[in-house]
Amino acid sequence: MFTKVLTGLSLILATMAELGSATVVANAGSMVIVGNGPELPAIERLARAFEKGHTGSVVDIQWDQYSDPIALVKSGHAQVAVTGRTAPNLTAAPIAWDGIAIVVYSANPTKEVTMQQVAAIFSGKVTRWAELSGQGTLIQLIDRPRNQNIRQSFEEALGIVEQIPKATKVVHSDQSAMSTVAGNVSAVTYASLTVALDAMKYGVDVNVLMIDHVEAAKETVRDGRYKLRRPVLLLFKEKPPAVVDAFVAFARSKEGGAIVDETFVAYRP
Repeated sequence: MFTKVLTGLSLILATMAELGSATVVANAGSMVIVGNGPELPAIERLARAFEKGHTGSVVDIQWDQYSDPIALVKSGHAQVAVTGRTAPNLTAAPIAWDGIAIVVYSANPTKEVTMQQVAAIFSGKVTRWAELSGQGTLIQLIDRPRNQNIRQSFEEALGIVEQIPKATKVVHSDQSAMSTVAGNVSAVTYASLTVALDAMKYGVDVNVLMIDHVEAAKETVRDGRYKLRRPVLLLFKEKPPAVVDAFVAFARSKEGGAIVDETFVAYRP
């Protein structure tokens, strides 16, 4: 009798072990995530937390400010692109909102603008600060590369796609944009709100402008009052590997959302 009970228990334990292994295998595998924007720290934290909770899964993050993440996914060189726009034949999963801050030197007397004024400034229709604040200097635009989703989202939100003057100076990172504007009363740029607010917090001599009487802050980005914002999306092919499905589900879960919310505004359906 004891032998039969032990044998039955052994079978149950063996079956449970097989099921546990199947769960691990189902979610296991390797994947490559690519991007070129300010999302890298948040994606790194998501990836490490995901690997910790999904035994056997490996996430390789490849970040290059000169890359085209969408093209890398379409060509099969990566499984997930982190971007701010959708693309034909790819599935998009939103995980966050990021405000786009309008940044000037702290000594610039301009403190507030409208969406229409921002569009006019960056399309080259307004060329002097005198039209906004009485300051007589020319406006010096600091732009971002065409391949970066922050520029694409910025142009689309303002309705100025392909209208930024081609001679405008281009810098590749938010940090470079901050340092270029600091100390230059003529300059204006745009950057990820999180990066801009951190720059102000740590003493960089810049200021973030209010837009349409709304302060640029996580709370106003979250509730939509701050209109100049962009989505943070995970793009992947239809019917992706199980590990991709598992990662996307984690990024959109309560635990993943808490990680995203440390940097951006976590997406809530």
